[in-house]
Amino acid sequence: MTTPAATPGTPYGTLPPASPLPQRRPISLPRLAQMREAGEKIAMLTAYDATFAAVADAAGVECILVGDSLGMVCQGLSSTVGVTLETMCHHMDSVSRGVRRVQGTAWLIGDLPFGSYHESPEQALRSAVRLMQAGAHMVKIEGGGWTAPTVRFLVERGVPVCAHLGLTPQTVHALGGYRVQGKDEAAAALLRRQALELQDAGAAMLVLEMVPAKLAASLTLELPHCHTIGIGAGKGTAGQVLVLHDMLGMNLGKMPRFVHDFMHDAGSVKGAIEAYVHAVKQGQFPDDAVHAW
Repeated sequence: MTTPAATPGTPYGTLPPASPLPQRRPISLPRLAQMREAGEKIAMLTAYDATFAAVADAAGVECILVGDSLGMVCQGLSSTVGVTLETMCHHMDSVSRGVRRVQGTAWLIGDLPFGSYHESPEQALRSAVRLMQAGAHMVKIEGGGWTAPTVRFLVERGVPVCAHLGLTPQTVHALGGYRVQGKDEAAAALLRRQALELQDAGAAMLVLEMVPAKLAASLTLELPHCHTIGIGAGKGTAGQVLVLHDMLGMNLGKMPRFVHDFMHDAGSVKGAIEAYVHAVKQGQFPDDAVHAW
């Protein structure tokens, strides 16, 4: 499959000629740490089925997030709150099989959905076990403060954890909508304290969603053992993540400001994902002049 070069004049430059990707080692937490140490950005995308997961892996995506965003993009829900653990396990199983079909190497992360970890650390462990048995290498939990003991409980029992701060979609109603978080001094201080608590609890990764770029870059420097992954948080994080459907220009609602339609100039889904990976690696996406809050 030939991937057309990006259109000259686009903010992401021209892609190199299409060629088979070099054989890479399976992605692991030590491998991600090596990438960060070397200054290489981590490229993450969501995927919800076998085919898209296989394509994302082949296009060079290091981390695939089976996000509860599937409730909105696949099920047509108005938020992620209605997604169940059974649904998450179903999609994780599909994604993991798709990656295995192509002898993929991506690190698979699965969201623990709303209500599946809120009662107790023990409930969180039961939910995490089910998701990992379906193929996840790591689970993701939203929120700070009260979640730190749960993160520690899981990590001590061998469950890698990705935390999530800033805009946390599972609590969007409590936040008053899809709003930028950490804009004022008090909110930024709270977010910083929670991030440090989560790192101390053992979280190996932290998604920062819709927070000011300056704050996200600062947190990245303060969290040497927890890889920050930005979504609407500027280019200063250790990596980037987007919802697959958004970066392909498919959205049932209003496209978030921080998204770029990589499909527009690519000509194919694989080409669009390769363009995204290239832009992340080169530090061309996101463009803080366009996407920063």
